[in-house]
Amino acid sequence: MRPKFEEIYMDLAFSLARRSSCVRLNVGTVITSTDFRKVLAVGYNGNATGLPNCCDRDIAGNCGCLHSEENAVINCDSPRFIEKLAFVTHMPCVACAKRLINLGNVKKIYYALEYRNQDALQLFAHVGIACEHLPLANRHDLPRES
Repeated sequence: MRPKFEEIYMDLAFSLARRSSCVRLNVGTVITSTDFRKVLAVGYNGNATGLPNCCDRDIAGNCGCLHSEENAVINCDSPRFIEKLAFVTHMPCVACAKRLINLGNVKKIYYALEYRNQDALQLFAHVGIACEHLPLANRHDLPRES
């Protein structure tokens, strides 16, 4: 069966998450053009460039790692007027939702796994960014979280 672009880019997000150095949660992000023809940026969660590839602390939610969405936004040099899609392995947190909003012209967020706090969905709705849950249950080629 021919895969949809949404599945291909979510697969890429999960592949990128494997580079994460975070002990608690491995997250990946891919930002693309809305016609699916260009990857505009990628990111995964981990420490800043040049720092040790490990968490700064063992505190859940405060390990010191940069989030995957944050790294993707930093890496995205596409102008604000370019329409974008974001594929994230996990629903973004509120801070990353705000980063994606400020990136400009993000039209839709795709995420595969739920996050403990779902307040980001309200922020996206407030600014008109669509969200779509692409659950792993429909995907046979991706590993399950333990």
